[in-house]
Amino acid sequence: MKQNKLSYKISQFLMFGGPATILFFAVVILPFFYGLYLTFTSWDGVSAKKPFVGLDNYKAAIADTAYWQSLGRTFVYSVISVVLVNIVAFLLAYMVTSGIKGQNFFRAGFFIPNLIGGIVLGYVWKFVFNRAFVAIAEAATQSEHASLLSTPNGAMFCLILVSVWQYAGYMMLIYVAGFMSVDQSLKEAAMIDGCNKGKAMWHVVIPLMRASFVQCIFLSTTRCFMVYDLNLSLTKGEPFNQSVLAAMHVYNQAFVYKNYGTGQAEALVLFIVCAVIGMLQVYFGKKGEVAA
Repeated sequence: MKQNKLSYKISQFLMFGGPATILFFAVVILPFFYGLYLTFTSWDGVSAKKPFVGLDNYKAAIADTAYWQSLGRTFVYSVISVVLVNIVAFLLAYMVTSGIKGQNFFRAGFFIPNLIGGIVLGYVWKFVFNRAFVAIAEAATQSEHASLLSTPNGAMFCLILVSVWQYAGYMMLIYVAGFMSVDQSLKEAAMIDGCNKGKAMWHVVIPLMRASFVQCIFLSTTRCFMVYDLNLSLTKGEPFNQSVLAAMHVYNQAFVYKNYGTGQAEALVLFIVCAVIGMLQVYFGKKGEVAA
């Protein structure tokens, strides 16, 4: 009877969930609302005063051509990266669940890049692109070669390549769980009815893994739209600020140029865009999952 009392349930929640809830409010909720408040001020990050300016920061964000250009680059980068990440992750998951020798070793090896921080990862790959690949190309052709990072298209290609290399291993684990959750008797029954392996995969296995696709696409989409650390360490927005993604532009606006209000307004716009895309993707994915 004691365990059914409301006071007992509250005390149990405070004991186990209280610290996490307090940290969540302190680290996420309060900074979010404080940032929302800053969008209506012209605070420079130093002054004790925060003059109220109404909607001026939102008008400045709308008029900021560089911000919309960075958001467009982020959209292109995210679309390409999300597609490639999920294709590579699905193929890796298929490989490490097909019964090959040492598949557990390969699972761990493919997951390791996700454990490396974006800053460290960016500097490592920056050395690879600037030194290793250039040296290999010069040795093979006996002529001078510029780094891929020295051109706008090359810099974006490098960002996409490293992102796929980093995120594919994590998404692979979700697809592995999806493969393992599919009842093999259904696949065997389809093959008995005349399906080959390809048709059984397309018509039986993939529809039953729809939940894994929804999760992976959502996670990879949100990660790509909010990427900053890799952008900072790998390209730093160069050359000529042509590889500046939205998160880096927001950071520069707030912390480099000291326009905290405008930076927060642009961050809010980025958050809304990312949230809308994520919710639409989940909605249509879940709708298809029910239909399947």
